[in-house]
Amino acid sequence: MSIGSRPLVPSRVASGGVVHGSREPRSRVGAFVALTKPRIIELLLITTVPTMVLAQNGWPSTTLVILTLIGGALAAGGANTINMYVDRDIDALMERTRHRPLVTGVVKPKEALIFALVLESAAVAVLWASANLLSALLALSATVFYVGVYTLWLKRTSRQNIVIGGAAGAVPVLVGWAAVTNGLTWEPVVLFAVIFFWTPPHFWALALRYADDYRSANVPMLPAIVPFRAAHVQMIAHTVALVASSVLVALVSSNLGVVYLVSAGALGAAFLAGTIRLGRNPSESASMRLFGFSITYITLLFAALTIDVLL
Repeated sequence: MSIGSRPLVPSRVASGGVVHGSREPRSRVGAFVALTKPRIIELLLITTVPTMVLAQNGWPSTTLVILTLIGGALAAGGANTINMYVDRDIDALMERTRHRPLVTGVVKPKEALIFALVLESAAVAVLWASANLLSALLALSATVFYVGVYTLWLKRTSRQNIVIGGAAGAVPVLVGWAAVTNGLTWEPVVLFAVIFFWTPPHFWALALRYADDYRSANVPMLPAIVPFRAAHVQMIAHTVALVASSVLVALVSSNLGVVYLVSAGALGAAFLAGTIRLGRNPSESASMRLFGFSITYITLLFAALTIDVLL
């Protein structure tokens, strides 16, 4: 379905007009797992291990890697659970999220909040004990930022919500670096910028598909409140900044070489081309293809980083 000059990509799909949203968990255990948003956690952890490899300039202690991933997963899971706790009212209004555990009542709000606090406490304990206090505090700061700045403030009030709030998703690279070195340098800062600039075009591609959902819930996600062309310009601008940041990583790090640099250039060119192509043929399917490729992009970029260091 082409949107041409229309301001939004409609959220209904052609087959029956049904949005393929989240499925209702079949058990209490599954409901608590769903509160943590496991797929988002996977994306966060994809960036953590390569960053640890770069910090070590080789493979770090496997025990440290595993415990850092556990701590990071606990922290992200706690933050996501609090996000669902706060957003349970608007989740009930959106087709994509109406099956979430707090909407259906499988989990009570008080139970979710206690669960989140337990996860966050465990995350701090694991990271502090296995790595260092800095990594634990960084993980905790990501939760505070995600909940306080994004969920409670920007998400419902600003079209720049995901631009600023998405910074929380970039913190895992700082956690991974700090876990290995107990400090921070320019490399993790630039890697932070990579995730920071990647998040808006990644998320806006999905938001184009579900623009009606955001309008129904009165959430000012950019593609839901501005004409498509305006949102597309912003997507291109952030993608250009992303590609520049990804190349800059190789320039500030003495541990990266041609494998990463070539990969960053090729992957960046493909991502930018896909973003530009969306503007030429704006459709629901095209926006979802770009969303899918954005995940492939970040996975391959950090895989190339790992391979370059370990070669």
